[in-house]
Amino acid sequence: MLRPRRSLSIWLILLLIGTASFATNVIADSPDGTIPPTIGNCSIFPADNIWNTPVDTLPLDPNSAAYINTIGPNAIVHADFGSGLWDGGPIGIPLIEVAGSQPKVTIRFNPDGYADESDPGPYPVPTAAPIEGGADSDGDRHVLVLEKENCVLYELYRAFPQADGSWLVDSSARYDLNSHALRPDTWTSADAAGLPILPGLVRYDEVDSGEIRHAIRFTVPQTRRAYVWPARHFASSHTGENYPPMGQRFRLRADYDISGFSEPVQVILRALKTYGMILADNGSAWYISGAPDERWDNDMLHELDVVTGSDFEAVDVSSLQIDPNSGQAVTASVEFTNWVYLPLTLR
Repeated sequence: MLRPRRSLSIWLILLLIGTASFATNVIADSPDGTIPPTIGNCSIFPADNIWNTPVDTLPLDPNSAAYINTIGPNAIVHADFGSGLWDGGPIGIPLIEVAGSQPKVTIRFNPDGYADESDPGPYPVPTAAPIEGGADSDGDRHVLVLEKENCVLYELYRAFPQADGSWLVDSSARYDLNSHALRPDTWTSADAAGLPILPGLVRYDEVDSGEIRHAIRFTVPQTRRAYVWPARHFASSHTGENYPPMGQRFRLRADYDISGFSEPVQVILRALKTYGMILADNGSAWYISGAPDERWDNDMLHELDVVTGSDFEAVDVSSLQIDPNSGQAVTASVEFTNWVYLPLTLR
């Protein structure tokens, strides 16, 4: 017996009409590829920001060997962070989180500072905000404030609290952590490279979780009078191409054996292989930056002392750039637009 013919509309069958954009330069072996580093409910920039993008498969920079030789192939890596005090101040660059209700105060600029390259106040900076190096420091005196309701980052350089609650600074910068926006071209920030500081800090909580998902900030003694994406500013008179430019990305060589290190140090070393580090300021050779925390084991962090400059290589990240004025990077994602659902009749 013949059965009546039936029609079935299958909405699970999709016809894609429009544009499918496939990103090139697929990054392999990313720990998860989608989850950005976070503090509280704040992403530290989107997952596809250049700070959060793996560089383990990218080509070497043509000047890699020259950069390593200039910085110091035999100079050791140093964790410029830890627990306790050094010269009366915390070891590392501290961060304070504040609520959206934190009162905003006036930011005043040192006449010899960078008012014309700074984001003006007011900023929600408490009078007692922790200062890099401590209250009596004569160093960079960075102050980092995360306004956690709106995920806005405020960073100060050479910051001094004043009796009226205001702060006297050399420079200041404000970042919307949900945005890819960079500083205006040629502008400094609280860092010489015109970059934010917080995204590059090694933090205890992320090491304890077993994974760092971002590049790490570091310093070298001498840089070039140049900068590369995503940096926006230089701080040098050297023009030789053997000097690395601000913003230059480096990574730990893939063949470097990390098996003999303690697990927390392996977490740092894996990040240096996968995400690398970004040159952000003039300072000591191969000093990597982090946030102070009383849970750090300083002796354990000194395991990094056996890693030297010759164990690194400079990376060319230019293929990841989408827009020179944006920190968004090319990823392995696939985007589809103009979805059209068509019924399919089965007979």
